Amino acid sequence: MAGLYIHIPFCASRCIYCGFYSTTHQELRQRYVDALCLEMQQRDNHTDAVGTIYLGGGTPSQLEPSQLQQLFYYINKVYGLSEGQEITIECNPDDLTPAYVEALAQLPINRISMGVQTFCDERLRFLHRRHNARQIPEAIDRLRQAGFCNISIDLMYGFPGETISQWHYDIDQALALNVEHISAYSLMIEEGTPLHQLITDDSQLIDEETERQMFFDLIDRLAHAGYEHYELSNFAKKPTNTHRSRHNSSYWHAIPYIGLGAAAHSYNGFDRRRWNVSNLQQYLDGIESGKPLFDYEVLDADTRYNEQVMTALRTCEGLGIDRLSPRHRSYCLCQARRFITDGLLDYNGTALRLTRKGLFVSNMVMSELMIV
Repeated sequence: MAGLYIHIPFCASRCIYCGFYSTTHQELRQRYVDALCLEMQQRDNHTDAVGTIYLGGGTPSQLEPSQLQQLFYYINKVYGLSEGQEITIECNPDDLTPAYVEALAQLPINRISMGVQTFCDERLRFLHRRHNARQIPEAIDRLRQAGFCNISIDLMYGFPGETISQWHYDIDQALALNVEHISAYSLMIEEGTPLHQLITDDSQLIDEETERQMFFDLIDRLAHAGYEHYELSNFAKKPTNTHRSRHNSSYWHAIPYIGLGAAAHSYNGFDRRRWNVSNLQQYLDGIESGKPLFDYEVLDADTRYNEQVMTALRTCEGLGIDRLSPRHRSYCLCQARRFITDGLLDYNGTALRLTRKGLFVSNMVMSELMIV
């Protein structure tokens, strides 16, 4: 079944590293929610049901409970809500007050994804995050008391000047929370972000060997604690059939998804992708006039192959060779030969998988398997 993604672009303040589309114009929240409900009804929704629902951002926890109630009323009306759906909302720890958590518990939401990033107040301030380290376990406790039993947290590593021992502290604090899912990302310097303007010299960043050790220490410590490394940056507590992110897995396994809201992307599962305009005012005007602003592309065979390489190799299942056309299969195995020899890829006759050694240089391996 398709996944449903709803983009909530509102943030109380901007983090310096974020490259996602967001805005601090909070006064437009209700108008935006109304527009999302209109878009649900305007879209050609060629799907019988959705298996996962994901409210991402931005900061979805900046919406009022009444606005979330409105969204779920229309989600149920247009797509249907049912038992077994994974329904996730991204939240900031400081938004999860007792009253807000109680309101979330009254909604169909059954999975929380919390942007923790680090347990160091100094690095949180560097990122311009609104919460402090003390608020993280407090938010987790409130969620547990309200009955939430599927919680994910995001972590970051590779901060300028960060040491291995400091990263170990963050991992230990995350494990102490006993959450069901952990996503961990190396701090990326994306062009156009305030962080990109701040980091003017590569010497300000940690060296590659330190970053490599941080990555492998993360894998080893989480494995020892009972987490499966099922995707390049994602770890699920066993049993993983209940704790993997089913929604994000749809992106990695070419399952169709519907994207609603400004800058949201949709994919039909085969050859067509569309995306809404990345401008809040233009999105609102388009939806309200009945003429939504979006663009699309039709994916040719080589582009679909490249995307299979880029997404499937991120997963522990790897790239299934039998899913490729004869031409792409031959090309892929030819390109992969040297990486198999070098111990960066493993091939068991049916699938190519990144080895432990290959995980850290995954982008290089993937790019060499793609058709330019």
